[in-house]
Amino acid sequence: MSQTCFSAIQAGDAPKGDVLGTARIAGIMGAKQTSNLIPMCHPLPIKKVNVTFQADETLPGYRIEASVTTKSETGVEMEALTAVSIAALTLYDMAKALDKDMTISDIQLLKKTGGKSGDYTRKSL
Repeated sequence: MSQTCFSAIQAGDAPKGDVLGTARIAGIMGAKQTSNLIPMCHPLPIKKVNVTFQADETLPGYRIEASVTTKSETGVEMEALTAVSIAALTLYDMAKALDKDMTISDIQLLKKTGGKSGDYTRKSL
């Protein structure tokens, strides 16, 4: 995103209000709706969703990370990826009046534990 857009979000001066707070809530809600959005995803009893934003002045922009936990026998990586996607789209929507050229990129699974396929950690962490 542009430096102007980044600075406005950091200062809490975006036209639509609290960009990061709204995007965090949207990400959590998105994780809970994953089975309604993606065919073949089972509804899961989600125990916890955490969505965080790390400001990166070198981009400028934000790195978004989501973690999801459940007490189910399957993984929740789709819920975490959905949370990040929805949070990023919400950030874009909240700030597009400042910068329509923002880019959303590199949404990827970093780590998962449990589930039928076992544990996974991305090698490039």
